[in-house]
Amino acid sequence: MSDTLVAGTAGSSASMVEEPLDLVRLSLDERIYVKLRGDRELRGRLHAYDQHLNMVLGDVEETITIVEVDEQTNTQSVHTVNRKVPMLFVRGDGVIL
Repeated sequence: MSDTLVAGTAGSSASMVEEPLDLVRLSLDERIYVKLRGDRELRGRLHAYDQHLNMVLGDVEETITIVEVDEQTNTQSVHTVNRKVPMLFVRGDGVIL
């Protein structure tokens, strides 16, 4: 695959899966789940991607999980922060799942 982003609809090409990026290609214009480094998760519509898994997502819901440790009492508190973004570029080196 070249260094360009692939864009389009899932139905525009054959649905054979021969390599891992074929699964991503089949998800074009579908809502996907992306897990990122730093306890971040994204859910959004896949508009484009490249071989580095750089992605362009639309209608994105981002969830950030924050774990805070109180050093005096040695207790953990976990809370999440959510935000919505209309269009987001995701750098592929942050993708872990």
